[in-house]
Amino acid sequence: MDKSQLLERVIELVVDITGEDEVGEELDIDLFEEEILDSMAAIELLLAIEDAFGVSIAPTELEREEMNTINKIVARIAERL
Repeated sequence: MDKSQLLERVIELVVDITGEDEVGEELDIDLFEEEILDSMAAIELLLAIEDAFGVSIAPTELEREEMNTINKIVARIAERL
């Protein structure tokens, strides 16, 4: 899976969980500050990432600032693939 496919799939996951279709428009927007993600949605996203990519990221493993944008989420997944 190349980076563009990874990015597209992550955007799909975030849209599915949050219902916010515009998350793919600005890849560096803080998803928590903009109230797109909250704690529960973040856990759902981590579970969806594990299902979609086989990558396990524990909620306690990373600080919120390390996964608060689409680009950062993609980077964390890419590191583990």
